[in-house]
Amino acid sequence: MRSIKSSLINYLREHTPGTEIVYKRVATALGVHEHAERELLLEAFREMMESGQLEETPAGNYRHPINSQFVEGKVDMTKSGAAFIVVDGLDEDVFVGTAKMKNALHGDIVKVLLYARKTGKRPEGEIVDILQRSKMEFTGIVQAHDKFAFLVADNKRMVNDIFIPLPWLNGAKNGDKVLVKITEWPEGAKSPFGKVIQIFGKPGEHFAEMNAIIAEFGLPTSFPPEIEREADAIPENITQQEIDKRRDFRGIPTFTIDPVDAKDFDDALSIRPLEKGLWEVGVHIADVSHYLKEGTKLDIEALNRATSVYLVDRVIPMLPEKLSNFLCSLRPNEDKLTFSVVVVLNEEAEIQKEWFGRTIINSQKRFSYEEAQEVLESHEGTFATELLTLNKLAYKLREKKFAEGAISFETEEVKFELDENGKPLRVMKKIRKDAHKLIEDFMLLANRKVAEFIFKKDKQAHQNPFVYRVHDSPNVEKLTNFAKVAGAFGYILDTKNDRAIAQSINKLLHQSEGKPEQNMLQSLAIRTMAKAFYTTKKSSHYGLAFDYYTHFTSPIRRYPDVIAHRLLAHYLLGKKGVDQEEIENQCRHSSEREVKASEAERASIKYKQVEYMLDKVGEHFQGIISGVTEWGIYVEILENKCEGMVRMSELRDDYYIYDEERYLIRGHNSGKVYQLGDIVWVLVKNANLQQRTIDMEFEDPNDPKEKIVRKKGQMPRPEFPDNPNQGKRPSRPQGPPRGKPKEKPAGSSLGDKIQVAGSGVGAESGKKKKKRYYGGKKKG
Repeated sequence: MRSIKSSLINYLREHTPGTEIVYKRVATALGVHEHAERELLLEAFREMMESGQLEETPAGNYRHPINSQFVEGKVDMTKSGAAFIVVDGLDEDVFVGTAKMKNALHGDIVKVLLYARKTGKRPEGEIVDILQRSKMEFTGIVQAHDKFAFLVADNKRMVNDIFIPLPWLNGAKNGDKVLVKITEWPEGAKSPFGKVIQIFGKPGEHFAEMNAIIAEFGLPTSFPPEIEREADAIPENITQQEIDKRRDFRGIPTFTIDPVDAKDFDDALSIRPLEKGLWEVGVHIADVSHYLKEGTKLDIEALNRATSVYLVDRVIPMLPEKLSNFLCSLRPNEDKLTFSVVVVLNEEAEIQKEWFGRTIINSQKRFSYEEAQEVLESHEGTFATELLTLNKLAYKLREKKFAEGAISFETEEVKFELDENGKPLRVMKKIRKDAHKLIEDFMLLANRKVAEFIFKKDKQAHQNPFVYRVHDSPNVEKLTNFAKVAGAFGYILDTKNDRAIAQSINKLLHQSEGKPEQNMLQSLAIRTMAKAFYTTKKSSHYGLAFDYYTHFTSPIRRYPDVIAHRLLAHYLLGKKGVDQEEIENQCRHSSEREVKASEAERASIKYKQVEYMLDKVGEHFQGIISGVTEWGIYVEILENKCEGMVRMSELRDDYYIYDEERYLIRGHNSGKVYQLGDIVWVLVKNANLQQRTIDMEFEDPNDPKEKIVRKKGQMPRPEFPDNPNQGKRPSRPQGPPRGKPKEKPAGSSLGDKIQVAGSGVGAESGKKKKKRYYGGKKKG
């Protein structure tokens, strides 16, 4: 049946909607002659009639409805096996039921036949062709039986187990953590076939789990020998001929400020006083493009990786060690080649003059952030005058940035102290102080000025293709919802234009500081933001309020910065003729790799958080509700930022109504409310390393020390007068359920600055408004 229908769909794809289709001609074209085959073909016609893909003509034949069409998009799989197809140019995703998936997997690029749109329903269709597989290799646990085996994949979006014939286990045993490659998916088979290509070890072992994360996200584990040989062959000495081409900064006070354990020093700052109260500040960036020659095997490898990946226990570098930690790294007391942005600033940090070009420096001091901060706080130590001056100028730059509409988010990240076996001993919050912000402000300045210089260099800016870091305006639907929630607490969000939105969000964040609703409002504000990406199409950076922005300051760990260096050097020499399409493809690839790296980093952090909580089962913690979804409530423990879930099915004290728009659930009988941002007490019930989940339960609310609390005292619940159905039985959602995976949804990020640790917020932005769940029994 599936084969006949697939053949019919392929035949129909060749005919324009509205064209009359005669059954006998179709049967002849498909070679359908046997009675049983003709019955299957007629059944396929009937199915397509019922689903609206075909309609009957007055002559008794068939045709596509005029409004039917084929589209291409990416599969967004749900746990049920159904999916939503994300199509560029369509406002709504296309729902595809489980039976219409044609063996497509999450992330695949597919062709979809759209069904005739029914009034009030979301778009629906069926997959007719898989154009590009997203991935064919999956990590997971082997379940071996007497005559066969399966892989239960770690990836929650992989809803099918992978069938493994026993000879293809390749030494793997029942319960092993392995990597399996799909080899085929026979027509009509429920599961794909695969073979074990790597055995990691037993689940829960540090190296097995970390190597599995690396494999799951398709990250490289080492450089091929020919790449290492090419890197080793690069000369280390700097010739006088090369020095003569550059501006020499070796006699000017210069230093680096980096994490204490860093080895790849991308950037250095120099500063010296000029006449009339002016300061010359140099932002010096490792000249990676001098060593990384375009088109070489080394360059192609760097582009493929596109970014360094920072897992909990290791760095997977973009460049081989000789380049990243030695040749290019701006190590102290060594002559280094750099690409620099040099500005002359007055006491108000206003730019009086700017210069861009290749330089040579010699850093006299390698500061850790802690060491630089000590100098800033004590006003004593090496380069105290220079650091204090830079900090003063950085404050001025920061004030201007926020005055012009940049959004001021401050979020917390975590780091781990591991023992020699990789076991987490401590989870610590990273604290950002003036030393961190000083470096950030001058890097932002360099990135902004380079982008502005390129764009304005030629009146016909399209003649100078460049790589821009773009951050779009907030999602309108999310912003509208956020404005409603903020309004319920008495805050007004001005949405008349982008600048007004940014200024009112900043005002809201400032006014809510220290208040019970602060955490909830900041979390929601972050999630209204779009995701930043790379492109040659110049646009503004909304979160930073910059009209021009690029990435120029981290070429050791980001390939787009290498592109920016090459293009800046190209245009400084007065050259043109760059292939914009090629650069755009590199930008798109780099954006995709950035997302992949971020997902891998989050997976490693989550794994270590779960491992850290293994021996905390049975203990009590205070936390903050970091997400409210239809399947459970996420709680982030305040002292270590480990996040777990209180499942909705475990709330047995009442019958709870889920209010998606207000990020809360409300007890039908008691009126008890759990809302995003509430401070609560939880008991850790279980920590599952294999699933990377932490199960929690709320403490007994009758115990005063365990009740739900609000910061600085009790907070009256906001009222929502615009919601006439509040507290009433909700109507059933129309159309197929959104059915997204029951896992923590990813949060949006603000440009490059925001990394959200607690991201269980705001499950979906579908059309459903409320749902009711049976945590306990309804009275009456």
